[in-house]
Amino acid sequence: MKRLQSFFESYAFGVCAHLGDKLGLDSSSIRLSFVYASFITFGSPVIIYLGMVFVMNIRKHLRQRKYSVWNY
Repeated sequence: MKRLQSFFESYAFGVCAHLGDKLGLDSSSIRLSFVYASFITFGSPVIIYLGMVFVMNIRKHLRQRKYSVWNY
């Protein structure tokens, strides 16, 4: 079960794990709330999730770019 969970976490962009770390909650409970909200609202949390993935990737890119100047 842990192997399957780590597989999905590595390919799910880590949004739920990041939110869990920031909020001090378990990532599985956040993931379940996304799933339940998606069923109730016909998929609109998926758009929010993808937006958060985009923001996380942009922030990561900007952080790497900031420190990569000294590597040259």
